[in-house]
Amino acid sequence: MGFFSFTQEIAIDLGTANTIIMTNDEIVVDEPSVVALDVANGKQLKAVGRKAQQMIGKGGSLIQTIRPLRDGVIADFYACEMMIRGMIKMIPRQNRFLSPNIKMVVCIPSGSTEVEIRAVRDSSEHAGGRDVYMIYEPMAAAIGMGIDVEAPEGCMIVDIGGGTTEIAVISLGGIVTNKSIKTAGDDFNADIVDYMGRMHNMRIDEPTAERIKIQVGSALPELEDGPEDYIVVGPNKVTALPMQVPVSYQEVAYCLEKSVSKIETAVLQALESTPPELYADIVKRGIFLTGGGALLHGLAQRLSTKITIPFHVAEDPLHAVARGTGVALKNTSNFNFLLR
Repeated sequence: MGFFSFTQEIAIDLGTANTIIMTNDEIVVDEPSVVALDVANGKQLKAVGRKAQQMIGKGGSLIQTIRPLRDGVIADFYACEMMIRGMIKMIPRQNRFLSPNIKMVVCIPSGSTEVEIRAVRDSSEHAGGRDVYMIYEPMAAAIGMGIDVEAPEGCMIVDIGGGTTEIAVISLGGIVTNKSIKTAGDDFNADIVDYMGRMHNMRIDEPTAERIKIQVGSALPELEDGPEDYIVVGPNKVTALPMQVPVSYQEVAYCLEKSVSKIETAVLQALESTPPELYADIVKRGIFLTGGGALLHGLAQRLSTKITIPFHVAEDPLHAVARGTGVALKNTSNFNFLLR
């Protein structure tokens, strides 16, 4: 039976922590950006996403689990290509006899160099993309939040992802000023791992730190309605005997202080280089927080108090970038800020 060809349109938010794929305005894949390769069989793809994440630290020397993106940049090309391929295969197919031409819009950090942009393009093309477009993350986040990015008004987006925090001022369909720093969700996790080792003599891994961050992560040591303590189970660093330690949000606020301060400073630096006309718009409209880091308890409150401009958390901060990428996918001819 012959194969017919059709065009499948997909939007990919290729994130350091999670990769989200949208097609027909629907999120069809939302998986951790992890890939597991079978070292014994010439690095064959063993698992991708959640299944691969469950294999971290459990496969010995035979299974290699890789996070292909570090700090918002592809760190391992082969693994990234395998991951994109594996995730595209997860998309429910209407007809398995149809072989699709894939049109993709992939979102990239606003601080990407030419080399990094080329790397994302190559990986996307090798994974089956026929027509590949790119969009900068803050632009996609703004579109995903329903902001009219082509209006002659300034709006500021702070997108705290897994590997990078992107801060951009958008006006007239372009990014006027942008600042990208490599302090984000992964650094929060590393801070927690370090803190648990130093203060509680407990050895924990990154997935445990991620759970602590989600449950009791805080940017302020005093919250009106703070979360309950979170019980962490793990081995003692010295004796390897099991321990149970309750962790409070106050402790986590203390251990994340340095990283949160870096984000604060970066926002202030971005405001400093914003033209006065747009600055006035930002003060009036407030600053929009998105990305997984926006869910940190008390972050918007802390930034609003410190910077004296209101901060608004996006309605669905984890998916705003993906949704914006999906909107751009449907309007590739109209949006002049897409990179070909």
